[in-house]
Amino acid sequence: MRTAQRFGSARLEGVGRVAYAVTGTGPGLLVVPGWLSHLELGWAIPAERLLHDALSAGRTLVRYDRPGCGLSEEYMGPRTMELELATIEAVLAQADLGRVDVLGWSLGAAVAAQWAADRPDTVSKLVLYGGWANGGEVGDEDSRRLLLELLATHWGLGSDVLTELFAPEADAGTRLALAAYQRAASSTETAVALLQLAYAVDVRAALPRVQAPTLVLHRRGDRAAPVAQARLVAEMVPGAVLVELEGRSHLPAMGDPEPVVAAVRRFLGLPTARRAVATGLTPRQSEVAALVAQGLTNREVAQRLGITERSAESHVERIRLRLGFRSRSQVAAWHVASSAREVR
Repeated sequence: MRTAQRFGSARLEGVGRVAYAVTGTGPGLLVVPGWLSHLELGWAIPAERLLHDALSAGRTLVRYDRPGCGLSEEYMGPRTMELELATIEAVLAQADLGRVDVLGWSLGAAVAAQWAADRPDTVSKLVLYGGWANGGEVGDEDSRRLLLELLATHWGLGSDVLTELFAPEADAGTRLALAAYQRAASSTETAVALLQLAYAVDVRAALPRVQAPTLVLHRRGDRAAPVAQARLVAEMVPGAVLVELEGRSHLPAMGDPEPVVAAVRRFLGLPTARRAVATGLTPRQSEVAALVAQGLTNREVAQRLGITERSAESHVERIRLRLGFRSRSQVAAWHVASSAREVR
């Protein structure tokens, strides 16, 4: 039985509705997202989904789309640390999990650190992956300016460039899915504003105030965030443990995610997660999934396979339930990415 997401929403005064998703059971583990997120489309990328499945074993995993991203309501206002912290507060209040462990990655690592410093009563343990203390030291000034200009003038090309930067170890199909996922996750204006926020955040004053036991994770070859920043974070957070991992991918689910999962689970006191297993689709279901990915309707699938339209509809529904998806488009995206991975 595949894990399914349970959706909810929190109302942020003056901003709008913030969508969140819950998987697993047990004590709460809040994930503070990186630059962009989309709860549904991210779930359709096999590597990202397997990461969340692994983190959900023994924990109630809560992920959210910040205002203006993914399933959350459109938001065109200013991007500030204050808004980021208000979003966490609204999600935690609505999810009603009490004290939680917090995992922040990329931009979310800085936000999570600030939250832990300001609200120590809400955080049991803190994990910071691929983050930084000072966004002004992520790349040089010229590279930051050029990347922002590229995003502002050509969102499609910009998302391709950032995907190469964030996930250099991913296969071609996954990189295509990631680039499309980023473009669907936000508008051009939101993408630019959030990247500007990432470069502007500076939590050096907050880090010494973090009271929760803290694990700092970083891949040595990460091209999006220098490992020197992770070392600085670990030095500034009292008692923090730094674990440097091999690899070049900035996104935790890309490259080899198993060391990331193992380190997080060990730090949280959880047993080693079982290795990911195949989805277990039958040969017929795999055929149907391939036709859905080609854009065929249930009637066209039935005609192609010589079955009734009702049988085709039943196959699609069983596939959707087995994979834990809510729409045909998610099935299609999963099949495209999976097929690309198999032929790599």
